[in-house]
Amino acid sequence: MVEIEDTYCEAFDGYCCRVIITAEDEETLKRAAYDATSTPGAVIGRIEAGIERFLDGRDTPDGRNGAVLQFWYEKEDLGKFELELSYRIRQDILVKPFTSLFNFSLNPVGNMDMMKHVGHCGDGYEWEEQKYNRSMIIIPIAIPDFQIERYLGYSKGIMGANFWYMCSNKDAVLEAGRKALNAISEVEGVITPFDICSAASKPETNYPWIGPTTNHPYCPSLKKILREESMVPSGVKYIPEIVINGLNLEDVKEGMKAGIEALLDEDGVLDVSAGNYGGKLGDYKIYLSELFQ
Repeated sequence: MVEIEDTYCEAFDGYCCRVIITAEDEETLKRAAYDATSTPGAVIGRIEAGIERFLDGRDTPDGRNGAVLQFWYEKEDLGKFELELSYRIRQDILVKPFTSLFNFSLNPVGNMDMMKHVGHCGDGYEWEEQKYNRSMIIIPIAIPDFQIERYLGYSKGIMGANFWYMCSNKDAVLEAGRKALNAISEVEGVITPFDICSAASKPETNYPWIGPTTNHPYCPSLKKILREESMVPSGVKYIPEIVINGLNLEDVKEGMKAGIEALLDEDGVLDVSAGNYGGKLGDYKIYLSELFQ
């Protein structure tokens, strides 16, 4: 029987830009979606991202298959957010053949103008026109042409919610983790920017120029060295983490619950816990016990 610890995770406010990308074929669509969201970077002052879900042509502005992506930034610094987002779009989406990008933000608190950092990739030859009942920038490129909605909204949301599942064997890390990710992917409005994460971190560090470093009390390989300081339970050899960002607190809680429920009958999963820092870091405390009331 898997034990769910009486503990909580900490989460904090963030800002989310939610978009739809489309492409001519499934392979290009997946490559663009995965490339653009492959590097979670909020902990080092950049943006992080994830794939919320894939869509068929009935649910996209241009009738092609698509994907819903979320891009997150933890500070209300519109200029930095816009620049960092433009890197992902220019380097990972615009360069893929026949791709387009559309706004999909809900209840935005503001908008980012994509002309300066993305539109001007057309070197002054770009133009704007009304298509799909939207204001689209058309950027002339060698495989004509990249289209992006001019204004992308951003909304407030919740970042950094998490749970840990403590495993006795290596197979459980991947098998249980993938079941949890699949369950979470069924919840609209949430992403898992790190997928199965093998490196839980802590805010205190001996090397501040690196940013967050390893949460050493929870490293199984340090258990003999740390002795009483070690927090690794008996029989646990692996402690993966799944991080969840979502458009609101209710969606995040639903995603956490779905992911944890998917783990409970898995062989090799001994315990479910969560990362917190004594309430010092996050704006929100999400208690695991409350998810199942």
